[in-house]
Amino acid sequence: MARIRWSREADLWLKEIYEYIAQDNPTAAGKVVTGIYDKAQNLSDFPELGHKYRDEPEGDIRVLLYGHYRIAYIITDDYIDILGVFHGALDIDRYLP
Repeated sequence: MARIRWSREADLWLKEIYEYIAQDNPTAAGKVVTGIYDKAQNLSDFPELGHKYRDEPEGDIRVLLYGHYRIAYIITDDYIDILGVFHGALDIDRYLP
């Protein structure tokens, strides 16, 4: 079972997602953010659940889908690091150069 760590940037993205949706519907915002978080927790038991995005010297960058969002993460020896949470309309290559 791998341990999951959320990067500061991923935390900020999650907060921004909540704030954006909460402008219209705070209940829905909570459900979306909780859903994203819960989906990412599955990675501790199934680290290769997402599709492979690319190889890096420090590990594989993978992407897990949740609704309109993509959860980018890297698998290292001891951890799964959540790099960011991106809306599907965003160009992920811009944020993961």
